[in-house]
Amino acid sequence: MAADHAKFAPTLDEIAELAEKALATLPLQFRRAIEGVALSVDEFADDETLDEMGIEDPFELTGLYRGVPIGAQDSGGLPHDINRIFLYRRPILDEWCATGVELPQLVRHVLIHEIGHHLGLSDDDIHRIEMT
Repeated sequence: MAADHAKFAPTLDEIAELAEKALATLPLQFRRAIEGVALSVDEFADDETLDEMGIEDPFELTGLYRGVPIGAQDSGGLPHDINRIFLYRRPILDEWCATGVELPQLVRHVLIHEIGHHLGLSDDDIHRIEMT
């Protein structure tokens, strides 16, 4: 069965499973910080999202955090929308093939990056953390 599995690209559900496994390996403070944040795995970002971000090639976006970062949330009010982390299967698979990075490691990297945005970190902050 494992040999057959290697012939096919992982499904949306399999990417979601890799993300859930990656979440389980994160320190407790990170897991607590994302309680209530939904996780979605889609083939690509939708056209509206790509247009909003000025991205022409949908393969350029492997993940996205949509919501209000923790530091900007109003503790007294109701949330405006669900905080959500999106992972985009096809761009992740494309990067996986192009880089040779192990797929679980790549999914974990994208997930951590989006959790960083939920925590209110910039791309530069996240990059500095990843380099340490």
